[in-house]
Amino acid sequence: MTVIVKPAVLLLSPSAAAIGARIAAAIGGEIHGAKARLADADVLFDDVKAHLQALFAAGRPIVAVMASGAVIRLLAPVLADKQSEPPVISVAEDGSSVVPLLGGHHGANDLARAIAAAIDAHAAITTAGDLKFGVALDQPPEGYVLANPDAARAVMAELVAGAGVTLDVPSPRLRGEGARRADEGPLHDERDLPLTPTLSPQAGRGSVAAWLTQSRLPFQHEARVTLIVTDQQKTAGELELVYHPKTLVLGMGCERHASSQEAIALAEQALTESGLAPQSLSAVASIDLKADETAIHAVADHFGVPARFFSAVRLEEEAPRLKNPSDVVFAEVGCHGVAEGAALAAAGSDSELVSEKIKSKGVTAAIARSAQVIDPQTAGRARGTLFVVGIGPGANQWRSPEVSAMVSASTDLVGYSLYLDLLGPLVEGKVRHDFDLGKEEARVVHAMELAGQGRTVSLVCSGDAGIYAMATLVFELFDKGGISDAASRIEVQVSPGISALQAAAARIGAPLGHDFCTISLSDLLTPWEHIQKRVRAAGEGDFVIAFYNPVSMKRRTQLAFARDKLLEYRPADTPVILATNLGRPGEHVRTVPLGSLDVDDVDMLTVVVVGSSESRTVTTGDGKTWVYTPRGYSGKAESGMKVG
Repeated sequence: MTVIVKPAVLLLSPSAAAIGARIAAAIGGEIHGAKARLADADVLFDDVKAHLQALFAAGRPIVAVMASGAVIRLLAPVLADKQSEPPVISVAEDGSSVVPLLGGHHGANDLARAIAAAIDAHAAITTAGDLKFGVALDQPPEGYVLANPDAARAVMAELVAGAGVTLDVPSPRLRGEGARRADEGPLHDERDLPLTPTLSPQAGRGSVAAWLTQSRLPFQHEARVTLIVTDQQKTAGELELVYHPKTLVLGMGCERHASSQEAIALAEQALTESGLAPQSLSAVASIDLKADETAIHAVADHFGVPARFFSAVRLEEEAPRLKNPSDVVFAEVGCHGVAEGAALAAAGSDSELVSEKIKSKGVTAAIARSAQVIDPQTAGRARGTLFVVGIGPGANQWRSPEVSAMVSASTDLVGYSLYLDLLGPLVEGKVRHDFDLGKEEARVVHAMELAGQGRTVSLVCSGDAGIYAMATLVFELFDKGGISDAASRIEVQVSPGISALQAAAARIGAPLGHDFCTISLSDLLTPWEHIQKRVRAAGEGDFVIAFYNPVSMKRRTQLAFARDKLLEYRPADTPVILATNLGRPGEHVRTVPLGSLDVDDVDMLTVVVVGSSESRTVTTGDGKTWVYTPRGYSGKAESGMKVG
């Protein structure tokens, strides 16, 4: 799963809520609040030290609205590798100062500037290179990779000490208008230098030369420091920094179920024989028939780039530019070349093949070069991902971090309107696709077809997605059909949620301490005679039973049948838990004897848990009554037997 990492905006008190909300809105952040002091936040936490260190260890950008000294002390025990640390920023609670504490060259300085601009504060930048030259050489613009970041510190120290710099950019189009090679004369003299940088390293896929020449770096004809921009393999010399532009696309074709190891080896061979730098790869491209091919995605993962896919019709448009067109390939897939065609299609109309098609047993590969940096998100389409998520009863504290991350990474959210509403701030910036109850198949098909278009979609379920929810229908459609070919090739990930069964049990004690089962009393999809059979079997087996869908506006008799049937197998005083609106406003959990269960006390938002003949109630010193089902631990302990 590719997840967009949102900065965590850490708040410790209600007085910081307003400034925290402004910061989160400005940088697309997620508010993390101390549970003891804030009632409302995207994520609530108990222990500030443990939470802060966990965010840092996960590489999450951190914006802490708290004293910088406190942040330093809390993170000091986990500081280790400067090169891998995420941005950490401290913001004064009154919004007056923004201080990048860690990760200045990994985005903290730019993030601090963005926050300061949004809240009208002072960004306290202290990094020497940034202050003197207005640029961080180890943080190039998007679309460029610094091949030797470990050398950046020494290079910047040399520049700060007074050394000059030469810029070596072979391609005029990569240099940008007005930029030149060192041997063509100086890029500019001191009179041309701007007083402040006008192009941030995060300003998009601009020319690396524009980024550098709009800095205050001391460019000279000949200098001790050299900055090189190339898509060729290059070993950096002393005081050289090598930047690789994302100008290459690796096109690949393969047989069905081709070996991932074989595909990676062929890709490496194509790069090595061409003398091209792997860091300059922007994407791996293929035909859309291979969107679910493991080998293609293994190659993309190996190089850390996205996989993009094109229709046969689009690839056939590249036929005039192919070096190795094949009638055999055309007869099989509808275009004269997959590897070469996909590379050219993704690299754009001004591209050229720099590595013609090569073959192994079951894989083909080719490489195309663009004259400019490539944005892979504009080339073809992604495979498409469907997250099938369970959000629990709805309260954000019961929603797993994995589910929250999946929803955050999605472009589209599909679900029953109430479930989408329960996501609160997580829906912001997403396209909502609301469905009514009773439209389950249409809901799932719509989600799968959206993913088939290359989108990242969350199919949102309450409770757990695999318990009386939509996950099963997703796989039934894969199995039986009813979706397009594109939808049948999507990636699917299912993430669990707290079910109503678990939530009800937790609120009332431990009724599920021994064997239990679940039965849905809805006969919309299951024949009533089958439901009756299951109720009788569960009663005879003396299971604790959780009844889902116990009643509806039109259906009132099934729960009464279940009550009466179970009274044939267990005592009338068997505890029954009625749990309504779990984890939501209006939550109500109570216990009644089985013999006194009144169907009119139950509605569609209630889960009913009927204890077994062994289930018991116990009242604690505070007067609260709990329900539990013993498993026999105490008896085993008394006999001296080991229990697991």
